Amino acid sequence: MKQEDVAQEFDNFSGSYEAAVNDAIRFTGLKVDFFTRVKADYLIDIVSDNIGHPADLSILDVGCGVGNYHPRISSEFKMVHGVDISAESLAVAAKRNPGVDYRHYNGVSLPFADQSIDVAFAVCVYHHIPVDLRPAITREVWRVLRPGGMFIIFEHNPINPLTMRVVNTCPFDADAVLLRPTETTSLMKNAGFSSIRTRHILSVPAAGRLLRNVDRAFARLPLGAQFYTAGRRQ
Repeated sequence: MKQEDVAQEFDNFSGSYEAAVNDAIRFTGLKVDFFTRVKADYLIDIVSDNIGHPADLSILDVGCGVGNYHPRISSEFKMVHGVDISAESLAVAAKRNPGVDYRHYNGVSLPFADQSIDVAFAVCVYHHIPVDLRPAITREVWRVLRPGGMFIIFEHNPINPLTMRVVNTCPFDADAVLLRPTETTSLMKNAGFSSIRTRHILSVPAAGRLLRNVDRAFARLPLGAQFYTAGRRQ
């Protein structure tokens, strides 16, 4: 799909995004809010363990959609920014999270100055980005990060059968091209990131710190429903 097609698709789902995801994951007995909380908590842990106290840091959500993660992280970080190609989704996000800085963008050129952001992340966004544009947006993230900053990409695990069931039934994932960790690692390496590592998550329903610690025991095995790849700008 072209970027304008992706934008139109998510404009169309801006008012029903959560309902569509909940329908796709109904068989798990869980709702999208559960997975949002788990990944938001992982994000906070990763930043705290590797960069510093989130309250001192700005963070950019690349492909933020309707801002599902922002109620959890906006109380933790000094400043939260969100960009998306879907103007309708940004309108929904802004109503929900008035303290977050939302900006519309073209899917490649980030509307931020060089070295102006401490942390960036993208949650299940890259599989919607046209393959030929993925290197460019990764380089853009590197450009806007300050030295020492971190980029975290969360993605679906394409070899997990339950994940693939969700992807195959979710209406806005119909044209998704999933990534393996080798691709996220390559994208980051070629963009200039270093200290790159991948960990799998959601091998267990990791709600709360105790279960996240259990989940981490399986992090090097490709079992989890999703994975993250993190890299640093030196």
